[in-house]
Amino acid sequence: MPFHARPLSIHCRQPLTHRTHACFGISPFNGYFTTERITELARWGLGEFGTVHFFVPDAPAAYTLEALGYPRERATHKARCQGQYLRNKIVRALTELGVSKPDRLILGWSELDANRRYRRLLGEAQRLFDRDPGFRTACLEASRWVLDKRLPPGAEPSTDQLRTAAHYLLTELPLFADTGGIVGATSSVFCYHQCIPFLHQFYGGKLAWQPATGQGFAVLTQALSEQAAATY
Repeated sequence: MPFHARPLSIHCRQPLTHRTHACFGISPFNGYFTTERITELARWGLGEFGTVHFFVPDAPAAYTLEALGYPRERATHKARCQGQYLRNKIVRALTELGVSKPDRLILGWSELDANRRYRRLLGEAQRLFDRDPGFRTACLEASRWVLDKRLPPGAEPSTDQLRTAAHYLLTELPLFADTGGIVGATSSVFCYHQCIPFLHQFYGGKLAWQPATGQGFAVLTQALSEQAAATY
């Protein structure tokens, strides 16, 4: 099924128009990403863009689990298993579409941790979080938005929970800031089916850190009934 890609800001229009590269975010523990949906995304992306990658925040997902109360060991194990589960789905989808060596199109922690550009961007994000109150507040509010959807009704996340969960966002930020630089593309569009308020600020130039030239974000939509079923 075709997707409609909406650029998040004026800054995002040119990368989307160029269609050079797309990075699809595939979130752990999210029922939206069935094998069928991933296959649809891959088919559409391969037909629309010069190259594509699939971002799987596998190991970093442990931060969200820890913030929700999981012991660190259990959180790490659960995140690793879910990451491998998603990798298998992506490989099946790409293989079905005739892609050779589909693993090369997956960006998980093992690939990103070894990438010099990614590590540099992650360091920049962490330094801003530590030193810039406005940026830190924006990150913590983004984490609150994520945790509020997973905590029991009426429960408020503590400051420690928010700071732990924020590490998950920080590991994603390099992809939002410069996926092209990470994968060696002249421009790139990060594609996802939803958008948190933090990203409106980020791509709207309202934070201390901004995306690189040539980096965009597109919100993908399908039929209304499918949009309603989507969860972050």
